Amino acid sequence: MTALLELRENLKKIYSRNEAFITPVIKFLLSFIVLSIINGKMGYMTKLDNMAIVLIVSLLCSFLPTGFIVLFAMMFSLLHMYALSLETAAVGLVVFLLLYLLFLRFTAKEAMVVVLTPVLCMLKLPYVMPVAMGLIGTPASCVSVSCGVVVYYLLQTVITNAPTINSMGAEEATAKLRLLIDGILGSKAMLVTIVAFTITVIVVYLIRRMSVDHSWTIAMIAGVMIEVLILLVGDLMYDTNLSIFSALLGAVVTVLVCKAIEFFRFCLDYSRTEKVQFEDDEYYYYVKAVPKMTVAAQTNTVKKINTQRRPANQTAHPAGQGRPSGQSRSGGQNVRSAEGSARSVVTERTAPARSSAPYGQQNPYRGREMTGGRSVTISSDHMAQDDSDDYEELF
Repeated sequence: MTALLELRENLKKIYSRNEAFITPVIKFLLSFIVLSIINGKMGYMTKLDNMAIVLIVSLLCSFLPTGFIVLFAMMFSLLHMYALSLETAAVGLVVFLLLYLLFLRFTAKEAMVVVLTPVLCMLKLPYVMPVAMGLIGTPASCVSVSCGVVVYYLLQTVITNAPTINSMGAEEATAKLRLLIDGILGSKAMLVTIVAFTITVIVVYLIRRMSVDHSWTIAMIAGVMIEVLILLVGDLMYDTNLSIFSALLGAVVTVLVCKAIEFFRFCLDYSRTEKVQFEDDEYYYYVKAVPKMTVAAQTNTVKKINTQRRPANQTAHPAGQGRPSGQSRSGGQNVRSAEGSARSVVTERTAPARSSAPYGQQNPYRGREMTGGRSVTISSDHMAQDDSDDYEELF
C-alpha cells in the first residue's frame, strides 16, 4: 500500500509540475476518441470521415475550453445526419436544442458528461458514469447523465433506421420524421435506463455522504447492484434485450474504475479514526475525524564527492595541523617506482622541534632533544583508486 501511495504522490507531483502540457494532451486524446467513435458508428458523410480532419479538430480542441469538445461532437453528429437526410438533421437539431435549453443550461459544468455517457454506452460500459457521478458529483448530476442517455438513444435510432431512411424518397419527409420521433419517444429501453441511472446517482450520493467507515466502497457496490437490478427488471417488463453477461462484466469494470477514483480522490485511513466532542454557547458538537492516507514521496539525494589529487611534491600533514614552527624545508626528492606514477616519496630535513611545555612536565622518556631529523612521506597515487593514502614516518 505504501508503494501505491508513493505512486499517487509522484503522479500528483508530475501533474502539478506539467499541468500546462498534460491537460492539452488529455483533451486532444478525448476529442480524438469521441470524434473517431462518431465517424465509426455513423460515417454517412464521407468527406467528414477523414483522419486528417479528426486530427485537426482534436488539435484545435486541445487549446480551447472543454465545452468545445461537446460543440464539435454535436456538429459532427448533425453533419452525418444531414448527409443521411435533411429530416434526420432537423430532428437531431431540435433534440440538441431542447437538451441545452431545458437541462444543460443549469448544469453547464458537467457538459462533458453528456458526451462521455453515450461514448461509454457505445463501448458497452454504460454503468460507469452514473456511479462515478454519484461519487464525485451532486444529485443534479442525474440531469446530465440522463441527457447523455437521450443523446445515445438518438444516435442509436438514427443508426438503426438509416437503411429505411435511405430507401425512402424525398417526398416522404413526413414518414421520415414520424419514424424518428416514434423511435425516440417510444423507446422503452431509454426510459428504463434513465430511471436506473437517476436512482443510481442519488443513492450513491446519499450513501457516500454518510459518516460510516468505507462509505465510498459501500456506495459504489450498492449503486452497481441497484443499477443492474433495475435494468434487469426493466428487461423483464419491457423486453429491452439486456445481456446478463454484459451486465455482470460492466458491473465489475465499474467497481474497478470507481475504486481508482476513490484512491485518487478519497483515500482515508479508518484505523486512526478519532471522535471529538466539544460545545460552544449555542451548540454541542460531535465530530468524527478520519485522517487521509498520505505518505511522503521518497527523494533520492545523490552526493558526489570529488577527490583532489595532491601534487607529487607536496607533503601531506594531518588534518588541523600545520607545519611546526622552526621547521624549514631543506630539500626534496621524488622517487617513482616501476609502476609509473603509482607511488611517490618526498624527503625533507627538519630542524629540531623544541617542546613548549614547562620544565618538569616534558616527556620523561625524552632525555635529550633531537638534533636533527628527516621526514619521509609516501603517497599512493594508483590509477584505480580515487583517494590517496599518506604516511609519515620519523626516523
